[in-house]
Amino acid sequence: MTLTLSALNAASLPDFVAALGAVFEHAPWVAEGAAGARPFATVEALFCAMRATVETADDARRLALLTGHPELAGRAARAGTIAPDSIAEQAAAGLDRLSENEVARFEALNAAYREKFGIPFIACVKRHGRAALLATFEARLASSPEIERQTAETEVMRIAAIRLNALVSGEGPLRTTGRISTHVLDTVRGRPAAGVALELFEIVSPTEAALVARAVTNADGRTDAPLIGGRPVPIAAYELRFGLGDHFRRLGLDLPEPPFLDIVPIRFGVADPEGHYHVPLVATPWSYQTYRGS
Repeated sequence: MTLTLSALNAASLPDFVAALGAVFEHAPWVAEGAAGARPFATVEALFCAMRATVETADDARRLALLTGHPELAGRAARAGTIAPDSIAEQAAAGLDRLSENEVARFEALNAAYREKFGIPFIACVKRHGRAALLATFEARLASSPEIERQTAETEVMRIAAIRLNALVSGEGPLRTTGRISTHVLDTVRGRPAAGVALELFEIVSPTEAALVARAVTNADGRTDAPLIGGRPVPIAAYELRFGLGDHFRRLGLDLPEPPFLDIVPIRFGVADPEGHYHVPLVATPWSYQTYRGS
């Protein structure tokens, strides 16, 4: 359920805090501190007031904000005793579907991180695929306590921005989403390729690929909706697999069996979770090309 910005501007202080109290993990004082800056003309202005409340808070409160975050794939997360938003966010990153080896790896990283920095490792998991998340975790262990605390606060702000944008509707929303889209062009006929089945996978490891989306191209050679949209695109390597052979079989072309091109894979990387990654396929039965479009 979304709330309108106008309703929040008119709400009583208790109702305002109740509505936004979970945007920052276990820190309703952030919403309470921002309420005095009403009315807000935009969702972005509301977020800026909440961020300013954190940035002007005393050190003890800012540290408590960090320590209030759960460990990634930790025991509390696996037991489902963390905040509902955190449960959903960790599940979206696949942290509720880890193998025993992956659980052990996260437990070791969590312990090493907490011992070195005195806070839990905090990352906006909606912006990371599983492989990228583990790589980031390991890289940040080499950081200094001062830099890592700044990084943790930046990640807290990213988490809060996504939560707020999903919760509040109104003018001036925050930029928290990206998308992956595609377009298939048949250069034999010089027109869009309709009816091409395709699959999008996230490459988790050299031996594991997780299915993200399935779709079929429409009359314009595009999918009816983005393959990923309305949320950050997790940082990861991806592979789009196009059923090109079936498309040309349906056209009745005189092709060998098996065809020279059947399932066409395109592997690409996403480094900007809020970016638009358009991955078209321009193809004949014997050749294809791609590029990053817009």
